[in-house]
Amino acid sequence: MFCAFLRGRSCRAALLAIGMVAANTGRAEVTADTVNATIGLPLFADDNLWDDGDQVTADRLRWPLESKTSSGSSFRRYPGADVRTFGTRPFSLALYGENDRVSQISVVFANKGDIDSLLGIVPETGDRNRPVGNRVTKKYQAFIEQDAKTIGGALTHLFGEPKSDRVGQGRETREQVDRWDWNGHSFLLASPRQEYVALRVVPTASLDGDPAKRIPDSEVRARLEANVEKRANGDVVIQNIPMVDQGPKGYCVPATWERTLRYMGIPADMYVLAMAGNTNVGGGTTIDDIVAGVGDVVRRSGRRLQQDAGRVDIRSLSKSIDRGIPVMWAMFVDRDLDRSVTFRSRERPSVPDPKVWSERLTASRKAARQLRPDRESGHVCMIIGYNEKTQEIAISDSWGREFAERWITVEEADAISQGRFTTILW
Repeated sequence: MFCAFLRGRSCRAALLAIGMVAANTGRAEVTADTVNATIGLPLFADDNLWDDGDQVTADRLRWPLESKTSSGSSFRRYPGADVRTFGTRPFSLALYGENDRVSQISVVFANKGDIDSLLGIVPETGDRNRPVGNRVTKKYQAFIEQDAKTIGGALTHLFGEPKSDRVGQGRETREQVDRWDWNGHSFLLASPRQEYVALRVVPTASLDGDPAKRIPDSEVRARLEANVEKRANGDVVIQNIPMVDQGPKGYCVPATWERTLRYMGIPADMYVLAMAGNTNVGGGTTIDDIVAGVGDVVRRSGRRLQQDAGRVDIRSLSKSIDRGIPVMWAMFVDRDLDRSVTFRSRERPSVPDPKVWSERLTASRKAARQLRPDRESGHVCMIIGYNEKTQEIAISDSWGREFAERWITVEEADAISQGRFTTILW
């Protein structure tokens, strides 16, 4: 089950080591090898994960890069059905780094977002937000209960009985967890409201230390404004926004909110946000629900939410972009337009003259008049930039690094817009 992950050590030896721990002869017998064997991953190179390089650790785990900013990183793998951790199937394997060092590990098991993969359902195109019957709900909740029992049992076998703790801030995002501490590492197992099973490994000091001091508004303002890049062709674009790949589920709203919150210095996790925002089984979240569920976290962090309605207008958007503040935008996905935007965005850097490029967009602007978006294809992405010379805006989708920056004309954006914009302000 997990022995293939061990190097230079037999499966029998690993199992014997775990058995010694079960004898409850003291935590000193728990080693990096026995922890790795229990998890089923080569997570620990030694007994201190927090001094390991993020890239080196991700390479050892074979988790690909998801995001890299000036101070943080993330590596995420969406494994296939044949992968096992703790003897059960993980659906998301993620490593977070700060200043080139590992800062957190997150493994998500059975959850309501990945219901199709969990139950072997193949949804019809455009059927992501379909209602889920009681029988299906009970079936996926049974998977969640079993995973929580399996993982909790394995960690108790290794470390002994856990203690109960509460982590996170905000009424709707606070989690009740079972907690096991080992050598400065806290293993937190959460299974709230039968929404998901998540194991996070975090520094013990981050849980037991003094609360983080609030960063002064002046410092926040300086940091955000420093992220605004102005290019020779007239592009004004926000850099250093973390990417979160929502994976094969309809989590565009929670993933986009996680990106924005983390960019604003507020810890976030899309699975927790999906719970807070009453995301449907399989995906689908309303703006009103996510605002209601996460607003408390924003306020407790000394920030505030602002919601605006109207047309896509560069003059209005520039007020946020110039300050380094991304805009969360509710729109509709038009598949043909989306493919065209991807193709144009790849071609765009080869035409540095904004006047020439703007002329090439003439046909696209005219075609936008005929756009009739599918009202069932609701989506949320980020607006991260603009160009007044070419009358384009830069968008960023939670679909991976390839979609971190794409450009669309104002006319096209207005045609597919739901007319709702949300920002997090200091």
